[in-house]
Amino acid sequence: MLETQSDSRIPSARAGDGDRVSLIGQSRQELAGHLRAVGVPDRQIRMRVAQIWNWLYTRGATDFAMMTNMSKGLRADLSSRHTLKRPEIVDEQVSADGTRKWLFRFPPRGAGRPVEIETVYIPEEGRGTLCLSSQVGCTLACTFCHTGTQKLVRNLTAEEIVSQVLTARDRLGDHPGDTPTDGAALPTTGRLISNVVMMGMGEPLYNFDNVKQALLISADGEGIGLSKRRITLSTSGVVPMIARTGAELGVMLAISLHAVRDDLRDELVPLNRKYPIAALLDACRAYPGLSNPRRITFEYVMLKDVNDSLADARELVRLLRGIPAKINLIPFNPWPGSDYICSDWDQIERFADVVNRAGYASPIRTPRGRDILAACGQLKSESERMRIRERMALEAMIAG
Repeated sequence: MLETQSDSRIPSARAGDGDRVSLIGQSRQELAGHLRAVGVPDRQIRMRVAQIWNWLYTRGATDFAMMTNMSKGLRADLSSRHTLKRPEIVDEQVSADGTRKWLFRFPPRGAGRPVEIETVYIPEEGRGTLCLSSQVGCTLACTFCHTGTQKLVRNLTAEEIVSQVLTARDRLGDHPGDTPTDGAALPTTGRLISNVVMMGMGEPLYNFDNVKQALLISADGEGIGLSKRRITLSTSGVVPMIARTGAELGVMLAISLHAVRDDLRDELVPLNRKYPIAALLDACRAYPGLSNPRRITFEYVMLKDVNDSLADARELVRLLRGIPAKINLIPFNPWPGSDYICSDWDQIERFADVVNRAGYASPIRTPRGRDILAACGQLKSESERMRIRERMALEAMIAG
């Protein structure tokens, strides 16, 4: 199992674009190098980087021709070597509750094949949350998680992570001057994407370098401009990387906990066999910047007759004593083939009452998007099944 991905910064050449390299997801230093390569004088580099940064991340430019404060010659030079293309949208579904889910396809990297990942937008009163993926598939095999049934294909690049944000903003009409898309249930005030959570497909801390660059771009005040307090990284418990996350990113931390005993968590979250609960909570207590305003969120999926007893609730309170924390209780979102069912609602409320009486905020997450295969990974699995059926039909037709 990979610990960190310091060697995972895969070059960003896009299939179908020849040797053109995407500028999305690149640092200012990398942009400066590309500008020098097309002959921009050093005295202009800083200005040109700022202009491109603004066009990419504030205005959402999808074509160099839109960058009208740069000369036509420079735009042509950049266009000949670089691209701003978004991923292909394979599927887009809108739930009755306004939740939106996209299946994005990214072209091959090197000798690889095209890959698909999911991104989800959840509108709520006063805010809109975008759930991003960090990997194609996952190595962790958490038994309640649909993505855990999909093998890891590769890490997403910083470009591919940032592109999820930009494409969602494209579709929602969330760039300055955009008109929101018709029929969407969106927040009534402020920007439509106000919060980002790394809670989609994959384990973010097994792709640390790319996730770090993407989230720093998302938090950049001259770019996408999200507050770090509105960016949350969720991990299943990669203990050695938790301190680095706080020190180098400074975003909010969420822990995918789901059990209060090592034997049960070994089953639900197999990573626990390597980093058991005690080690995980020690890392949480030492998280840089931890305070009441910067609490850690502990995610706890409610599984009937598995982890939802009142004794489990009392043990959860005991384990978290002394950690500034919020506990999100998540009704299990069923998916085909799962061995689990969601806890009864009355039991979830009793569980929450125990936690609340101990002084912890314990919101029960409202199930969202169940009518559009909202459990992470379902849309990708369905797409793969469709391709298999199409291939089998074609082979049968040829054989016949």
